[in-house]
Amino acid sequence: MKIETIKTLGDLKKAGYESKSIKDELRDNLIDKIKNKQTTFEGVHGYENTVIPELERAILSRHNINFLGLRGQAKTRLARLMLNLLDEYIPVVEGSEINDDPMQPISRYAIELIEEKGEHTPISWLHRSERFAEKLATPDVTVADIIGDVDPIKAANLKLSYADDRVIHYGMIPRANRCIFVINELPDLQARIQVALFNILQEGDIQIRGFKLRLPLDMQFIFTANPEDYTNRGSIVTPLKDRIGSQILTHYPMDIETAKMITAQEAKLDVRQKEIIHVPELAKDLLEQIVFEARESDFIDEKSGVSARLSITAYENLLSTAELRALKGGDEKTTVRLSDFLGIIPAITGKVELVYEGEQEGAAQVAYNLIGDAVKHLFSEFFPKIEKLKKQEDESPYDDVVSWFFNHSEGFELLDDFRDKEYKSMLDAVSPLDDLLAEHQPKLSKEESYFVKEFVLWALVEYKQLSKYRFTEGIQFKDPYGSFISGI
Repeated sequence: MKIETIKTLGDLKKAGYESKSIKDELRDNLIDKIKNKQTTFEGVHGYENTVIPELERAILSRHNINFLGLRGQAKTRLARLMLNLLDEYIPVVEGSEINDDPMQPISRYAIELIEEKGEHTPISWLHRSERFAEKLATPDVTVADIIGDVDPIKAANLKLSYADDRVIHYGMIPRANRCIFVINELPDLQARIQVALFNILQEGDIQIRGFKLRLPLDMQFIFTANPEDYTNRGSIVTPLKDRIGSQILTHYPMDIETAKMITAQEAKLDVRQKEIIHVPELAKDLLEQIVFEARESDFIDEKSGVSARLSITAYENLLSTAELRALKGGDEKTTVRLSDFLGIIPAITGKVELVYEGEQEGAAQVAYNLIGDAVKHLFSEFFPKIEKLKKQEDESPYDDVVSWFFNHSEGFELLDDFRDKEYKSMLDAVSPLDDLLAEHQPKLSKEESYFVKEFVLWALVEYKQLSKYRFTEGIQFKDPYGSFISGI
């Protein structure tokens, strides 16, 4: 259909246009995508076998939908991606406030215009990108905002009485007729406002003030809600829940590979950062493992969740830490170090809700401990496990590394502002690390080996084989027993 040539109602009828409800649009276009083996929701990872099939079933059932899940679980993203399932253009009566369908007008304005001009009624075309309306549920939202109210200024200007329905000023929902309408954080919406949605969801019509007005709106409603809100800040009234066709539970990524894909896709990095900073694969794994550890931590409130935004902003901070170090040191290129992970602590502290014990520990200390927990968890995937209790005569692959630190009792310092050359020479001085990597990680590239060497030192600290001391300029590693004996 060539929309450029269709400018009136008569042209539309000649072209053979047939009206279709928005839910039928979504359903038909979804069926086409599935038949053509196309990805239905591009850019959403980890939901292929869980959330997306449920969402597809809801669309095929023509349901209004409630996404229920913790923060940072792509609820709003999924709602916005549903735009891609709409027809590219739809005709509307030109000048209509509520996107009237020329074939099935519902507003007084559109009905009277068609009665007056007939086949010559002008129409305009609405692109699918304009068919999305969103409202964040806040305590100040009123029925007038979302449904509509009498406009006294309009009544005065048009010299109309309040009994005339032309004095109505339509709210957000009628103006989003034939659109996808999203209400975010539904439990935060006051109960009386939720009640006002009953008729719209069930019968598709609205009531404004005392008017006997029936507008059979054609809409796709999508709600998002956080389970925590049910008890902490508000709740969804039961009759409203009863009218929402499908409730879909979202979740966080279930594995590190999926989490890495999300972070790589969403992180906003400068071209220069990508060019000068090399990020070892282990560093990416470690970053995601920190988030997984946070979700399991006893110090963090699991009911609040740990958003996927944490790993995204942490990754941005990680690269900025490496970039800042390279700029100050004059290095043209650099590789992320494990000590750079201390730069992600501000990204962690602002995104986690601590329980009482966590508050006592302190947000920064909890974040610092999460890095150590992640190192400890990943270490056993790359190197032999360190047994907590072993016989004195039992040999360990790490004995030589620990002995090196015992013999260098003055300590081993990695300063934050070390240039790459100084950093590498310091780690090269610990010769047993080379033997350890040669035996257990023989395929490791030279560039990535330095990150892994520091990773081994951090892991040995977590397993109490070495001690680590953080001071203003950097980190010092020592043999714990050697430093204890020297202090006697």
